[in-house]
Amino acid sequence: MNINYIKSILNYDPISGIVLYKRDIKRGSKAGTIAGTITKSNHLRIRVQGERYLLHRVIWAMQTGKELEITEQIDHINHDGLDNSWINLRVVSAKENGRNKSKSKANTSGATGVCFRNNKWRARIKVDGTYVHLGTFVEFHEAVNARKNAEVLYGFHENHGN
Repeated sequence: MNINYIKSILNYDPISGIVLYKRDIKRGSKAGTIAGTITKSNHLRIRVQGERYLLHRVIWAMQTGKELEITEQIDHINHDGLDNSWINLRVVSAKENGRNKSKSKANTSGATGVCFRNNKWRARIKVDGTYVHLGTFVEFHEAVNARKNAEVLYGFHENHGN
């Protein structure tokens, strides 16, 4: 990624997270238009000099002057992949990124890691690829509390499961 070239064609507003083209470039991108197309994973991607990049990675390079390492990822803290405001981006490992995920669409209990089985609420958490059983509970709130306490214990982000 040629950071100097990118800075010459893009303007980033760290408050809004919006990236605009500074000047006309190939493929119909006009000066003043918003850069990026939405991917299936709900992030923005741009093409620069024939290469495709996730826009949040480009923003990181523009702001810091260096590209991310292959093992580094950008976490959108609020889980909105289209919100590229500077305060919403942080560099993390894949493991850390997995500890700040949105609640699954398949979730039916309303709380991440809590389900109703055999007339009791079961709480569990996945740590380093292995599920840790946190207990079974009569009351839903007890299972939720066990899960939240485990998230703190294992270093999950406070937004995890929201």
